[in-house]
Amino acid sequence: MPQMGESIAEGTLSRWLKKIGDEVKRDEPIFEISTDKVDAEIPAPSAGVLAEITVTEGQTVAVGTVVARLETEKGALVAGGAPAAAPAPPPPAPVASASSPAAASADAGAGGPSAWSGASSAPGGNGASFEERVKTKSSPLVRKIAAEHGIELTGLHGSGVAGRVTKRDILEIIEGGVTVARPTGPAPNVPAGAGASLGGGVQAPTVESMPGDIVEPMSRIRQLTAEHMTLSRRWNAHVTSFFEIDLTRIARIRAAKRAEFERATGEKLTYLPFIIKAVVDGLKAFPVLNAAVSGNNVVYRKQYNVGIAVALDWGLIVPVIKNADDLSLTGLTRQLNDLAGRARSKKLQPQDVQGATFTITNPGVFGSLMGTPIIPVPTSGILGVGAIEKRPKVITGPDGEDTIAIRTCSYFSISFDHRIVDGADADRFMAFVKKELESFPDTGL
Repeated sequence: MPQMGESIAEGTLSRWLKKIGDEVKRDEPIFEISTDKVDAEIPAPSAGVLAEITVTEGQTVAVGTVVARLETEKGALVAGGAPAAAPAPPPPAPVASASSPAAASADAGAGGPSAWSGASSAPGGNGASFEERVKTKSSPLVRKIAAEHGIELTGLHGSGVAGRVTKRDILEIIEGGVTVARPTGPAPNVPAGAGASLGGGVQAPTVESMPGDIVEPMSRIRQLTAEHMTLSRRWNAHVTSFFEIDLTRIARIRAAKRAEFERATGEKLTYLPFIIKAVVDGLKAFPVLNAAVSGNNVVYRKQYNVGIAVALDWGLIVPVIKNADDLSLTGLTRQLNDLAGRARSKKLQPQDVQGATFTITNPGVFGSLMGTPIIPVPTSGILGVGAIEKRPKVITGPDGEDTIAIRTCSYFSISFDHRIVDGADADRFMAFVKKELESFPDTGL
């Protein structure tokens, strides 16, 4: 199981692309994994024949766990990319000792995601500081969520590898309305079969299947999407405002420059780079939309990293254009196409989906006129772009006379966190974006 990010300690093997006995080429994808950050295809470290599979589909294991072995042309076995010392017959599947990461994962998960137990907060014998050991047992996001809700992580034994406190663990505490302090003794285990809590002691309903129903487990990406969306609705004070944007000027610029742009860059010119550019200018003018809540503080971001929601056949993912304010329309177009292409081919890396300070989602490509998008945590806003279509509009000319004209328009929606963003600021931001797009200069390319 490869390391897919500094804070990632485990991964779920979601699908095998090869079966035992198949020949594989070096760097040919052989299995897919899902982590808290990204889904990815993992290539073979060497050419050979897939001799053994030690981790089955749907199994979550620690980083570094051997998931399969390849028999190379020379008869050697390669596990996890490490060269074999000498030709040898296929060894039996490794048996994890009680102190190994795999065994720790199995022990920690024996009671299900809610299997909590108290742990001593005394320093261990590995020489690491108390703060360092807390950090190794939780990701930065988990520590941030815990701080927001007054939850003390020290002394908690989570369901992750070696007692690591996962996001699911911390969400279960929050949803149950429990604030956990450093324990003085072992905490009682929560039954693995207990229903998910909706907060305030209310349990989620158990849905019983009816004849003819098909029951499928959620994919890893669907589980993460569900967790993130639920967390955002509980965390952020959502308000949504709508604006109609006249994109006729952008449509004319695209029509006039599209062929030339494609010849010069090899990229197709869409509406989205224009929208991103206007949004980034708006974020500079209204920095509270490029901010985040941290306890009783507001963190104003100086980077403008725009997440772009990409709909995939198997779920939704949001790759991030880093430092979008430094990019021209050509640069934005190239970044967009590169990230979207790698998302669809499962080539994204964890850093490609981290660090967004604002997000744009474009449901209009499916015909949706408008919507109320959910704010990604930990940001303060998300822009929804509705279907771009021609509509009859009343236009007032310089002489004050009204005429009806055909215009290319779209409804934009802004969902914002009302804890730090006032409605007036959100509407001024949208008015700014509207003006930028409706008066975009012909020389803007």
